[in-house]
Amino acid sequence: MEKIRITKDFYFEAGHALYGHDQKCQYLHGHGYKLSVTVIGQPIQNKSSPKRGMVMDFGDLKQIVKERIIDLFDHSMILNVDSPHKNIALILEKEGHKIQKVNYNPTCELLLIDFSKRIQNALSPNVILHSMTLYETKDSRAHWYRKDNR
Repeated sequence: MEKIRITKDFYFEAGHALYGHDQKCQYLHGHGYKLSVTVIGQPIQNKSSPKRGMVMDFGDLKQIVKERIIDLFDHSMILNVDSPHKNIALILEKEGHKIQKVNYNPTCELLLIDFSKRIQNALSPNVILHSMTLYETKDSRAHWYRKDNR
């Protein structure tokens, strides 16, 4: 049976600051992110399966990404726990703001590495995370490919 790739797009808003950056991204700022997630697998052949003919249901992929990425990161401030921004994070949390603390500088590239682990761990064994693209702006994006990370 041939393998097929399916892709679903997701959107979320988040802020961040890049500790140690030598340009304006060192300051708190926000983005409208677009995340494209592509999985690969063989369409289900089991005649009694309600998912017959699908690599996986788009709704199931949506649920995984929603629970593991969107619900956590949407409308949050993403800050490195080891940066001086941790003090800002504490103040914002006390005021009821949503803070996502990470142990890396929240660049587009490192967010993708984090997201890849969160998504792959939730997929069934017959479906593999193939690639992801994270748009930080409409013309700036990072790509993650499984074949590059074996």
